Order: sequence, then structure tokens, then C-alpha cells
Amino acid sequence: MSINNEITITIPKKRPFKNVYQFKITLLGTSPPVWRRILVPESYTFYDLHVAIQDSMGWQDYHLHCFEIKKKIPIGGHRLIRIESPFSGPDLFGEQEQQYTTEVFLKQFFINEKCKARYIYDYGDGWQHEVLLEKIFPKEARVKYPVCLDGKLSCPPEDCGSIPGYYQCIEAIKNQDNSDGLLDWLGDWKPDNFDLKQVKFEDPKRRLERALSD
Repeated sequence: MSINNEITITIPKKRPFKNVYQFKITLLGTSPPVWRRILVPESYTFYDLHVAIQDSMGWQDYHLHCFEIKKKIPIGGHRLIRIESPFSGPDLFGEQEQQYTTEVFLKQFFINEKCKARYIYDYGDGWQHEVLLEKIFPKEARVKYPVCLDGKLSCPPEDCGSIPGYYQCIEAIKNQDNSDGLLDWLGDWKPDNFDLKQVKFEDPKRRLERALSD
């Protein structure tokens, strides 16, 4: 499918797989850390993983995203690979060739356990997550993937102002300080309100098709 006659993207689909990847997703800059542990099919694209991260963390997928990966090069050192949201457009980062999350498969970069990437969500607030591949193992029969195994703490509210704003929200709740209307804006958000049973994963195909129709 083409966006504005400039970017051709592939609609997500389910693909056969034999193994699953166990990832730990940690929101950088938070202490104690906000994190999730998830299982996803090895056949996933980076867009599929993006959706799984959004759903397990509790983000609303309102903003652009990308993955950054350091890749070893033959002459020594590393080259930074950036895999962009298909909605970022071809001119967002200048003339360099871009790769898009709908077109790149996890297996191209997550080759061994302990491989990691950086997932960036919302270029305004700049939420950065470490994505660590902890384990690779055979899928289990009768298990519907993806799966969220565990996690701690709520992710920050959308558009709260990055890490400083996140801690401002926590302080406002701790002190019950609504002098600037922050408690009203936060509603029922609580920093420690993570319930594994509440994690629901959406089909990446449905997510992308809804985004394209908006």
C-alpha cells in the first residue's frame, strides 16, 4: 500500500514461526524502572513489535516511533541503523535512505540472545526504551502470542512532558496537589497501577488499517 504516492508499506499479516523471542522492555530514565517482559513470534516485523510494546506498556500509539540498532561493520566499530514508522515520511531525517518498521523483520537484527535495540516513541516527549532480547526458545502449543509475562509500574501519561513531567505527575499525586489542575488532567492514572491481566494485544493489521483510515 502506498502513502501519498511516496512510501509503499506492507500490511501486517500472520506468518508461520517455530520460535518465540522473549524481550524485556525498559523505559529509560525511570527509577525504579518501568518495564515489561513479553513473548513475540520470531516472524514479527518491527511494526508488529512496536504494537506489542505499545499494548504491553500502556501507550496509546498517538505519535511516531522508531527503532535504533547498532550494527557491527567489517572494518570495526558500529553503524547506527534507524528503522522508522511508515508515517514519518521520507524527508523527516534528510536525504538518508530510510527503512520502515513494516518492511523489516526482527530476525534481520535480533540474531542472538542479548541483542538489543532502542525504541523511541513520541519525538516531542522522546520516550526511550531499551529492547533487550533475553531468550529465544520454541513456541508452545496452544499458546496465543504475543504474551506479556510480567512488568512493573504504569507507563507515564501521554503528552505529560517527558521524564520531568512524569515525575511531576507522581509528585502531584503523592502530595495531592491540584493547584495547577494536574490531578484533574491525570484522572484515575496511578504510577504503580500495572495489572498483568489488563494487558490486551491488538492485531497489528487492524492497528495499521485503522491508522491509515484516520
